[in-house]
Amino acid sequence: MLFRGILLFLAAAMPLALQAQTQSKQDECLLTQPGVCARHVLGDEVGILTSPLHVRAKDLLWIAPFGIATGVALHYDADALSELGYHPSQQDTFETISNVGAVYVPIAAIVGGYAAGAWRKDDYLQQTAVLSAEAILDAQIINLPLKYALDRQAPNQGDGTGRFWPHGPSTWPDGQSMPSGHSLTAWSMAHVVAARYPGWRVGLVAYGLATTVSASRVMARQHFPSDVVVGSTLGYLIGGYVVRKRGEPSKSFTFSMVDTPNGRGMQLSYNFSH
Repeated sequence: MLFRGILLFLAAAMPLALQAQTQSKQDECLLTQPGVCARHVLGDEVGILTSPLHVRAKDLLWIAPFGIATGVALHYDADALSELGYHPSQQDTFETISNVGAVYVPIAAIVGGYAAGAWRKDDYLQQTAVLSAEAILDAQIINLPLKYALDRQAPNQGDGTGRFWPHGPSTWPDGQSMPSGHSLTAWSMAHVVAARYPGWRVGLVAYGLATTVSASRVMARQHFPSDVVVGSTLGYLIGGYVVRKRGEPSKSFTFSMVDTPNGRGMQLSYNFSH
């Protein structure tokens, strides 16, 4: 069952790279054009679900490390939660932090950004707010079906080891732990904001907040580490997909092969500048 669950996720999280396309003012998602917004989201979902058809050989440079990281996290999930122990007051604190970072901050940022953009006649800021909302909506539309497909128990369910399909289809659904919805929200928005406003300061704030949300979900014992790894990765990919589809270059992580004194190696890098 575990192998099937991993395969299902990988099928949904394959490279979300599609050609960038420019859009006219009439094709922008605005409050006055809800039909355009709905069309954008529908198109996103079709693109995301069909993304495995666009896998290229070079995509293995990130798929392989991600698969290894997820596998390691799955192996040590139960041990990690056991090491954390049970601290109700601490868990409540981290639950609040994750809710603030993945619910209240995004809502305030999107509403505030859209309003400020309209008031200042700043279409770029306004569209950044729109794209952030679009990325979050795209992520959450994927989130629920994926949770039901993986059917993983949360740390407070069953024997606490995060079993996938613990009783087969007879008692489905048994859990909705993977992926972490909070992580999906935080990382999808972080990628949009950091790509639209490249620079280390914005990147530090955006990705710092997303990392805090993901870590808090584990500290609150709401998810296993692998749940947030999967949610964060999928959210990051969806955010990048939305930005690229709307014609904005995405400042994403890149992998490259390098020569070292010990032979060929792989380098992971991120460009925080223009």
